Amino acid sequence: MRIFSLALVCFTSLLILNCGDKSQANKSRLSIKTNTTTLKLGDTLVLSIKNPKNIEIDSVLYFLDDVKINNHYVFNSGKLGAKTVKAIITYDDTSVDVTRTVEFYNNSTPDIYTYTIVNIYPHDITSYTQGLELYNGKLYESTGQYGASKLREIDYRTGDVIRNINLDKALFGEGLTVLNETIYQLTWKSGLGFVYDLNFEKTGSFKYGKSKEGWGLCNDGKKLYKSDGTERIWTLNPDTLVEEDHIQVYTDKGKIPSLNELEWINGKIYANIYQRNGVAIINPETGAVEGVVDFSPLRKMVKQHDELDVLNGIAYNPESNTIFVTGKNWDKLFEVTITKK
Repeated sequence: MRIFSLALVCFTSLLILNCGDKSQANKSRLSIKTNTTTLKLGDTLVLSIKNPKNIEIDSVLYFLDDVKINNHYVFNSGKLGAKTVKAIITYDDTSVDVTRTVEFYNNSTPDIYTYTIVNIYPHDITSYTQGLELYNGKLYESTGQYGASKLREIDYRTGDVIRNINLDKALFGEGLTVLNETIYQLTWKSGLGFVYDLNFEKTGSFKYGKSKEGWGLCNDGKKLYKSDGTERIWTLNPDTLVEEDHIQVYTDKGKIPSLNELEWINGKIYANIYQRNGVAIINPETGAVEGVVDFSPLRKMVKQHDELDVLNGIAYNPESNTIFVTGKNWDKLFEVTITKK
């Protein structure tokens, strides 16, 4: 009982202190004033303090995502996306923190790419494709839907299933990637991923961090990249599977949400955009969309049926510099090359 009482006192004291800080900020009515709420590369963010009560301010320190900046900040490089501007304002021996959000866009429109079909292969029409990857000449696929989620190794030339395991009926399979002879597979809303060897023996599992859902997965040979259905792509340490960082995917118009299946191709992240039948080509350092590919005509080339769904699934063949693409419940797998228009 004494421990509980002490904890209650500490909690109450903390609550009072927090309320006091917030009350002080509200009482002062100080806030951050900006010349704009959206910037592109090359733009300048001008910061000042809105001070309706004409308080005599001693000092102001500005921070952008906890990095100290001047009140005239030139956005020349760095990650795109929503960022927090914070001002620490000192007056009358009092310090007040105030924040606001600004967004950083790319400064150029994405290049438009077109595609040429090289080959068409059969694909299991019952597979609700979520992840696709070619590794050492073998095609690996992760499929979704509760009660029908699978991990497969496929002979892409014939469509024959070489190896298959079914996920638990309570799990909805999502993206996958293969790194150093290890397969990583996501599930959707369970917050859980799995690790396998190439014989499909499960060797481990991992939980998500700040990303609440699992959508797409790829790797650059060193680390993993994970989408969660938003505009964010998270980087994971392949040894600890901890989310270490993230980018936000933006064009010159704004963010691109619903990022789905991912593939690493020649230093860029290729991402399916859910429900759009297209692929965004993303700079992994900044999150800038540098190109887009419209694959929507492919959907008309597959068997039309009630369960037919959107384009999803990208796998890169480095030997031929071609890309495999398919969709959810498509009966065809397309091998294509892409070129800039």
